[in-house]
Amino acid sequence: MPGKTPNSNGGRKPVENGVQKNSKDVANDKSSAAKGKPAAKKGAKEGEDMTVVVPPSKNTKQSSVPPPADAEGDVAMEDSEKTEEELEVKVDPVTQTISDIKSNFALLDRAVALFDARFSLRALRSISSLRKRLNPDILAQVIAESYPPTSPSASVAKQLLSAIGRENVPLGRQSSGNEMEVDSEPKAQAKNGAKKDKEASKELIPEVDVFLAILVQVYMFDTKQFQQGANFSKYLSERIHSLNRRTLDSLSAKVYFYFSLFCEQLTPQAPSPQSPVVTLRPTLLAALRTAILRKDVDTQASVIVLLLRSYLLTSHISQADLLVSHTQFPENAANNQVARFLYYLGRIRAIQLRYTEAHEHLTAATRKAPASQCALGFSQTATKLLLVVELLMGDIPERATFRANNMEQALHPYFLLVQAVRVGNLEDFETTIAEHADTFRRDSTYSLILRLRQNVIKTGIRMMSLSYSRISLRDICIRLHLGSEETAEYIVAKAIRDGVIEATLDRERGFMKSKEVGDVYATREPGEAFHDRIRACLALHDESVKAMRFPMNQHRLELKNAQEAREREREMAKEIQEGDLDEDDLGGDFDGM
Repeated sequence: MPGKTPNSNGGRKPVENGVQKNSKDVANDKSSAAKGKPAAKKGAKEGEDMTVVVPPSKNTKQSSVPPPADAEGDVAMEDSEKTEEELEVKVDPVTQTISDIKSNFALLDRAVALFDARFSLRALRSISSLRKRLNPDILAQVIAESYPPTSPSASVAKQLLSAIGRENVPLGRQSSGNEMEVDSEPKAQAKNGAKKDKEASKELIPEVDVFLAILVQVYMFDTKQFQQGANFSKYLSERIHSLNRRTLDSLSAKVYFYFSLFCEQLTPQAPSPQSPVVTLRPTLLAALRTAILRKDVDTQASVIVLLLRSYLLTSHISQADLLVSHTQFPENAANNQVARFLYYLGRIRAIQLRYTEAHEHLTAATRKAPASQCALGFSQTATKLLLVVELLMGDIPERATFRANNMEQALHPYFLLVQAVRVGNLEDFETTIAEHADTFRRDSTYSLILRLRQNVIKTGIRMMSLSYSRISLRDICIRLHLGSEETAEYIVAKAIRDGVIEATLDRERGFMKSKEVGDVYATREPGEAFHDRIRACLALHDESVKAMRFPMNQHRLELKNAQEAREREREMAKEIQEGDLDEDDLGGDFDGM
């Protein structure tokens, strides 16, 4: 009939490409499509026309143009996947910060369970990444979710909340994510999980309390709440003093560190005798005595460094020297604390005119300084003091020191100073001091640099003794800008006595006559320098061996294995004596046993 398709069957069976398909073919097509294969070969054998589905090429999949929507308005899968990925990437920063803080609780639990301080140090290292994201709301939410109202440490939580000004926040508040119900889980299971979470959160170890308190200290210091921070740190130090737990050692050291920083910022500042730094010293000395009795290495090292810093701020050099002589810095202290201790010890020795010891300590401090960007200020400060000490010793620092990364601009005033000392130009030396006096005072090296005037004069005299075989005292006075010939005569005589130059002084004729320079390698100086280098290498090797870490209780496992081996040997010897075992049973290894 016209107007009808030739393959019309009244809508009773499916038709594809003008060929009617039976139910078996449809089933085969479905199964093949589910397996990701083309249509079944059975229909092709029977001579039926099959629709071949050609998979899209890789170029079309990777093209940036999205596929058009079909007639029914369905959305392509690639777009839906992209939107899901974008939704997954977007994370609330507040939620992320809270989860990062709570992730450290597991580290502290492991530190207590395994009695291993490395996990506590990992938690403390995370503070540097958390401090920029801290605010009172985040801290209050973490404290409220961690402490139930019936917890024994609820009073500690209230003290933390009052320190950040959130006294009205109720304890035991759960986050919004815990209140949501998942459709796939029954409500009873969710309630049981919530009960378990509450039971787990009831018993919080003191290490978690102190870690949250350190975060509060960091927030107060960053927001410049120095007086509130000092009061809170005093309460926290008293609480730590009452707790006798070795797993709190690294945390208590950090508490005293921030306590000292708060006191340094309060008025009147050092070197005033009424400064809070001075009133803090009895607390630090008591903490040092307690740390020594408890063998608390971390707190002991930190408090010794803080006391030395306090004495140097008020210029109490004799008291700092007594502290160093009456206490022993722990050998297995952290590398950062060792670097600080060596720097302060080098500054004390430099002020006491013991330049050789100061040079050794400052060199070790610069070598132990961390190479990270956050420790750049310490490296610059230690290098500046080291350069001044080298000049006071009569040595000229290497030019490569001033070309190091991130050092060139900071060491530029000292570079000009070294140039003046190296040439022996007293006029340039005084000009450099006048121009950069504020920088030298800020670096606490101004008083040491003033001592270099005699060194500049000695260097100038040494350069003249090498250049001239004989030079008059009047020429020396003119070249070095000295006041009179008597002053030049006194300085030359002192340089000859100190061994700076090899010359003789003729007072009657008024000139200085230089001696011939001998062979340096004929003296003991090269051997002594070589010996110093070998000693430094051996000391570095010893420190590296001491710093190695070994598995805990490994010796017990070795003893157990040795005991088992001895028991097996006894059993084998007994069987040999009884005749149950011969050489053939041992596999020919009896002679070597």
